[in-house]
Amino acid sequence: MEVSVLNINGQETGRKVTLNEAIFGVEPNDHVIYLDVKQYLANQRQGNAKSKERSEHAGSTRKLGRQKGGGGARHGDINSSLLRGGGRVFGPTPRDYSFKLNKKVKQLARKSALAYKAQDNAILVLEDFNFEAPKTKEIVNIAKNLKVDGKKLLFVLPEANKNVYLSARNLQRAEVMEAATLNTYKVLNADVLVITEKSLEAIDGILNK
Repeated sequence: MEVSVLNINGQETGRKVTLNEAIFGVEPNDHVIYLDVKQYLANQRQGNAKSKERSEHAGSTRKLGRQKGGGGARHGDINSSLLRGGGRVFGPTPRDYSFKLNKKVKQLARKSALAYKAQDNAILVLEDFNFEAPKTKEIVNIAKNLKVDGKKLLFVLPEANKNVYLSARNLQRAEVMEAATLNTYKVLNADVLVITEKSLEAIDGILNK
């Protein structure tokens, strides 16, 4: 699949690049996409929800009344979960929600996500660019020139670029990532992928190991 290389003004440069069929032309596997997205979201969870159990409450451990003959229910101490202010039974405790996925599964998931974007013609290849200083207006202008303003954009760069990152940080519908950190969730969450030429080479190197 050939894609025209555009400049930041939205004009064709006259060059074309061929998207690697081994990545962008695979048959998408929905199940591995599900697993990879599930892992990504699970890894974002802090898992620090906590409620106090009976033994953790500040309160006397004296038995409130005699076991029999009181005419009411049997109670232990004032920290009982039956009483107001008592401990919680089987409450949440800090935990780690993350789980492991095999490298080949994650690799196939990323390929599948990129293949879906290629099928939807939602991939734009941009010649490599840089900003002299962080300016949000520059990213807005690029989106307008590419006629994708109003859509969720994911700019994929070959390496960290502080000026480009800071320019997009203030925009709700634009995000900047390095090719090395590209993941299935971010690819699927974007409406359009804006990939630079060198980023394509980096993606080929990473996903064709």
